[in-house]
Amino acid sequence: MTATLELEDLTTGYATGWHRVCAVNELEPAWGEAALVAGRQVALFRTAAGEVFAVAQEDPATGAMVMARGILGSRGARPTIASPLHKEVYDLETGECFGNPGLRLPTFTTRVDEGYIEIEL
Repeated sequence: MTATLELEDLTTGYATGWHRVCAVNELEPAWGEAALVAGRQVALFRTAAGEVFAVAQEDPATGAMVMARGILGSRGARPTIASPLHKEVYDLETGECFGNPGLRLPTFTTRVDEGYIEIEL
């Protein structure tokens, strides 16, 4: 097991560092789940290919905490999430919004360690 070092980011108030969230097999493929990680709402996704992504739960267009209920898809080889409210489509790796360049979805680095999903905030 790896040690987790947490520091508080003075600009956001959230604990920074790696955070263990859940076992990877608890995350159903092609379905999102919301998690509270160090006081921050995060949406987790596991693709059919087994990749794991984490983004902010907050929809950038509306401020509603709904991104875990978004629709997974792709644009070419780029995995995407579509907001369940206004269907804005975001790149899961970069957070770029394909339809509105003024919007960006915060993304977080993930890793799987000993069968558990960890997120870096």
